[in-house]
Amino acid sequence: MIKSMTGYGRGQINTNGRDILVEIRSVNNRYYDFNAKFPRVYGYLEEKLKSFLQGSISRGKVEVAVSIFNNENKEQEIEVNREVAKGYIKALRDVNTELGLDDDLTLSGVARFPDVFNVKKVIEDEDFIWSMVKEAAEIAVEKFVSMRETEGQKMKDDICSRLDYILELVSKVEEQSPKTTENYRNKLYAKMKDILGDKNIDESRILMEAAIFSEKIAVDEETVRLRSHISQFKELLESAEPIGRKLDFLVQEMNREANTTGSKAQDIEVTRIVVDIKSEIEKIREQIQNIE
Repeated sequence: MIKSMTGYGRGQINTNGRDILVEIRSVNNRYYDFNAKFPRVYGYLEEKLKSFLQGSISRGKVEVAVSIFNNENKEQEIEVNREVAKGYIKALRDVNTELGLDDDLTLSGVARFPDVFNVKKVIEDEDFIWSMVKEAAEIAVEKFVSMRETEGQKMKDDICSRLDYILELVSKVEEQSPKTTENYRNKLYAKMKDILGDKNIDESRILMEAAIFSEKIAVDEETVRLRSHISQFKELLESAEPIGRKLDFLVQEMNREANTTGSKAQDIEVTRIVVDIKSEIEKIREQIQNIE
């Protein structure tokens, strides 16, 4: 199934005292372009997540936002520096004794002094954090890929419809091409008759000129190749592999055959049909820019 490069997926879990949210967005891009936003302390997760997503995403500009909220607030531990606190109390009471002041020391007063408390960051297990983020990412990826596939199916239906219409137009070109030669032969005969009057007209000469003209404007090879490209195109649309680059190549080849047909045909009706063919090819080209 083909996939669009446009997609969105959201995964959220609440486990081990943490609320983790992973959001994935993407738009079309020629390559896999990964950008992520993490809380600064979890920057080590970026490469892990990039590699994980690359297993499901081959092309596109991918933006990921990760939020990790610690509900139990265990990211920091606060320790009381008892020796420092005792030192402050002893020094103040020594001064109090010397000056004969009232002893009004309180816990809240001592707590205001510098270095009484030490704030120590809890060292978290990186693999443990990654396992939880990965769980949320798996949910987000599943929704993300599902959206891409849904959009891809819509694009596939539209493209197949246009390819079928192009085949109809190619059939019209093939029908019109012999008529062009016949019209040329009739015009040439009429012109020769007008010039020579009642004199004998060399029928073999006219047939030879018509044959040369027919060879010059023949588009059989172009229409056969165009049909072949369309057949390959439809086969690729059924592939489970990323096909965006291959489709881009085929569209270029289809456009080349259409251009050659238009330049060789010396018939206004064929020219009009070719314009319609090129218009449909361009619409397909715009569609495949967003196919993975």
